[in-house]
Amino acid sequence: MKRKTVIRLFSTAILIGISSMFYANKLNNTFNVNKNINFKLKSNPNMNKELVIDPKTTALVLIDLQKGIASIPTAPLSSADVIANANKLIDAFHLQKAQVVIVRVAFNKDRSDALHPEVDEPMVSNPNALPEDWSTIVPELRCDKNDLFITKHQWGAFYGTELDLQLRRKGIKNIVIGGIATNYGVESTARDGFELGYQMVFAVDAMASRAAADHDFAVTRIFPRIGMVRNTEVIINAMK
Repeated sequence: MKRKTVIRLFSTAILIGISSMFYANKLNNTFNVNKNINFKLKSNPNMNKELVIDPKTTALVLIDLQKGIASIPTAPLSSADVIANANKLIDAFHLQKAQVVIVRVAFNKDRSDALHPEVDEPMVSNPNALPEDWSTIVPELRCDKNDLFITKHQWGAFYGTELDLQLRRKGIKNIVIGGIATNYGVESTARDGFELGYQMVFAVDAMASRAAADHDFAVTRIFPRIGMVRNTEVIINAMK
């Protein structure tokens, strides 16, 4: 009798273990889609359809790749990896003479141009302690004088800036977007771009956030509904 009980318990444990492995793998496929550069989001086959990019009507918009933000630990990719992939995109856009937009966030010393709502979790514990070079674009970024430089004073790059005006004057209809952080500056800019009528393309391996879960939620739940999620390699190949 005891032997049958032991066998029954052992069999149950094996079944639970197999089930756990199955669901864990399913979750990994759904949420951890950015661990390698050639990701495919299995839960949405539309993400694997062919992408075609017209360099004449497409701009690369990179959000907040500046010293004060790139120095913060990020996931699921490091800021160094994000910058490396951003540089690949910059090189490809420069080669095609396509528009590159470099966005940074900056404030006056007294922060009179910043938002001051009452919030439960401030983004910066002591905003007056920001270093002088906090808003300086990281020197590793291969931007040049022909790129468009935009300074914003909030998460999104459209509100209160000339970004929309300049893109429309240049005939831009499509935006490839990346930067830090995925669910702050990138997502806020992308939502506005989507509502302004731009076709959004998300360079998923050229962005990261403070936590992998924050990044993954935007990539799997928000971005597929307002644009096309692809990696750097796919985007560059789509321009050839």
